[in-house]
Order: sequence, then C-alpha cells, then structure tokens
Amino acid sequence: MASTDTGTARLYAPRAAGAAGIAFAVLLAAAIVLMRLAIPSGDGGGQAVAEGDRWAVRLALEIVPFAGIAFLWFMGAMRAHVGEAEDKFFSTVFLGSGYICAATLFVAAGAAGTVLAEDSPSDFGRHYAYTILATYSMRMAAVFVLSTSMMGRRLGVFPRPLIVVGTLAGLALLVVGSSVPWSELVFPAWALVISVHILRLRTRMRP
Repeated sequence: MASTDTGTARLYAPRAAGAAGIAFAVLLAAAIVLMRLAIPSGDGGGQAVAEGDRWAVRLALEIVPFAGIAFLWFMGAMRAHVGEAEDKFFSTVFLGSGYICAATLFVAAGAAGTVLAEDSPSDFGRHYAYTILATYSMRMAAVFVLSTSMMGRRLGVFPRPLIVVGTLAGLALLVVGSSVPWSELVFPAWALVISVHILRLRTRMRP
C-alpha cells in the first residue's frame, strides 16, 4: 500500500506543480503590473497615490499573499516530482532561494502598502518597496531559476531549449533586474513556460 501511495503521489506531482506554477505566474504578474501602473517609479515625491489608482494598489496587495502560497505549492510539488533523485546541493539552493524570494515579496508588499496613507504618504515606503522587489527579491528569484534549470538538466527532465531559456532568464534577473523597470515580469513569464512544460509531462506519467 505504501508503494502504491508513493506512486500515486509521484503521478500527480507534475499536474500539481504545473497548476500551482501557472497560478503563481498569473497572480505575480498581475500584482507587478498593477503596482507599476499605479506607482510608476520609486520616487513619488511625497505625493499620495491618485484616488483612481488606489484600487490597483489595494488589489495588488491582496494578490501577493496568494501568489506566495501558489509559489510554495509549486516548490513542494517540484520536489515531490524529483523525489529521491534530487541533488542535495541544488535542492538546498533551490529551497533557500525560493523561501527568501517569497519572504522578500511579502516585505515589499508590506512596504508598498504605506503609499495608501492619505495624510502622510510615505515616499520612503515606496522606494523601499521597489528596492526590496528589484534588488533582493528578483535576485533570489534569479538563483531559484538558475538552480531549477540546473536540476532539470542534471535529471534530464527539461529539454535543452528550456534550460537555455531558464539560464538566460536567471542571468537577466541577476544582472539587470535592479536597473530595468518591468524586468520583474521575467520571473512569472519563466514560471509560466516551465509550468506548461511540466503539465505536459503528466501525460507521459500516466499508466
């Protein structure tokens, strides 16, 4: 019975990882777009967010926690799929970078919430939010993307084009992520591509 349960878990792991990855990609991309449109830059000059844009900030702040939950589910399903074949070194980097990325996303969202103060809008808060997001969170995302790509290459579960795309995406987030606006969208775009590929693997794992 134990072996049957394990086999069933391994069978459904690609579907869980793919579905969670797609949910994460859509939610994070939506939050980034909403925040970028409502607060175009980190330098707000101490001005409050326009009334017509405040809904976008509130919605983005509501979305981020669900994006983080989907990301953790994605990580867990990926590990279940890899199973005992995972490399200890890459799995440590994979988990560490993923946890830090999720944590810094929450910190950035919390700092961005300060711009909703009508009486004393915090320009420091918005600058801090963009710094955490672009400089720290996206660089941890870069390490996550690179380690995932390397794990996929070593285990032979990712095709070569997907490994190349992951490597380029990781390097882009690592090198230019903090200086190029909207570059944060590279991370959810990569997650969407890899999740679609993982879902395709499910058909190959059916009995």
